[in-house]
Amino acid sequence: DGRLTFHPGNQTVDLPSIHFMSRSGTIFLNAYTNSPICCPSRAAMWSGLFTHVTESWNNFKGLDPGYVTWMDLMEQHGYHTQKYGKLDYTSGHHSVSNRVEAWTRDVDFLLRQEGRPMVNLTGDRQHVRVKEADWKNTDKAVNWIKEEAINLTQPFALYLGLNLPHPYPSPYTGENFGASTFLTSPYWLQKVNYEAVKIPKWSPLSEMHPVDYYSSYTKNCTGEFTREEVRNIRAFYYAMCAETDAMLGEVISALRDTKLLQKTVVMFTADHGELAMDHRQFYKMSMYEGSSHVPLLAMGPGVKEEQQVPNAVSLVDIYPTMLDVAGIPVPQNLSGYSLTPLLHGKADNEVSPPKVPARPRWVLSEFHGCNVNSSSYMLRAGRWKYIAYGDGHSVLPQLFDLSEDPDELTNVAAKLPGVVRSLDGMLRSIVNYPKVSSAVQEYNKREFIAWKESLGQNYSNVIANLRWHRDWLQEPQKYESAIDEWL
Repeated sequence: DGRLTFHPGNQTVDLPSIHFMSRSGTIFLNAYTNSPICCPSRAAMWSGLFTHVTESWNNFKGLDPGYVTWMDLMEQHGYHTQKYGKLDYTSGHHSVSNRVEAWTRDVDFLLRQEGRPMVNLTGDRQHVRVKEADWKNTDKAVNWIKEEAINLTQPFALYLGLNLPHPYPSPYTGENFGASTFLTSPYWLQKVNYEAVKIPKWSPLSEMHPVDYYSSYTKNCTGEFTREEVRNIRAFYYAMCAETDAMLGEVISALRDTKLLQKTVVMFTADHGELAMDHRQFYKMSMYEGSSHVPLLAMGPGVKEEQQVPNAVSLVDIYPTMLDVAGIPVPQNLSGYSLTPLLHGKADNEVSPPKVPARPRWVLSEFHGCNVNSSSYMLRAGRWKYIAYGDGHSVLPQLFDLSEDPDELTNVAAKLPGVVRSLDGMLRSIVNYPKVSSAVQEYNKREFIAWKESLGQNYSNVIANLRWHRDWLQEPQKYESAIDEWL
């Protein structure tokens, strides 16, 4: 959750490496993902293109293998490049459940697709390395800096992708389990200021926006939760963020120890946030701030120190920024804009128009995957967050005034039709979203039919035992009939 990197969010947990970066460089106060789910978000970051341009619709459908990323271009222009950890931006990953849930979101049924969110404490106050796989990749990056980067005669670009602070898999939910366990150790939990952990307000289930209700149900969050449960989920999530921050610290220390820190641009960001029980949801897949607002910090040569940038920016801006930093010509067809003028402390109007296209005053995010039963489109412009759904009229939009309502508790769309008209017109000028929604629906049906046919007589058994099996097995005929009706 990007709000943890600046006040007041950062009062809830000690993040010393993030604080060091904010003192030594620039922090973006309004940075957003272009799609609040792992693979489509990373596809946008690696391609510099909006989700509907690359058709990275869900966690199974990302960029084509072999797609030329900004790192590939840097390598072509003489950079030594190295990647460690989670990449997850190409097509063909994730569980069968994850794919089928995305394809069937237009089916007229409600099925729980996630395990109920829960916490799990492991180890003792000396247990530092909870997420072993991430620590191993961090060690690889640190060793590479100390043993390889220090001896290079050419410039380098190093990428380290972590899983934390992602919730952990929950095997108790079945074979195709999701990830609904917030796991940490007492060592990290003591970094959290429990007094500052805010319990979010929830609307009654009967008053929720229909898309929100679907998401809460499929995420297994419509049952009863005590205040202690909610506080613990949030606190454990913040503790997982503290562990992530320590890995960032290892990389910064390695650069400092090798005297590379002063001549290296360091960036820290995320593919999406975590709702952590905001709006009666956990996980991502939502346009609410906890899910869509990501951290973005940078420090290094030419980056203004102790700067907070209020401009709305997004992950598609990483691609042109990296090329700009490396002095490589930036392609003209990108959805993003270089952040270097903002990093250098220049206002929009100081950027020379002939050289650099004017940065728009909005950002776009869209979502087409599982746990949400309609394609969603978010436009953040100034104080407003506008969210449109599907064809633009079957599901009512949402409008939030973030300056007056930072917790997004009051949808003012019905009260401000003029603002809605204006923002919807702006959104349609950026993306023909009813047409995109229709294309996604056709894709979902096509993929599902191909998958169903590939199973032959095994279809009924396989679909009954996906992640939603506990609901499905109570009334299998009802759910199979709903799919037949959809097809």
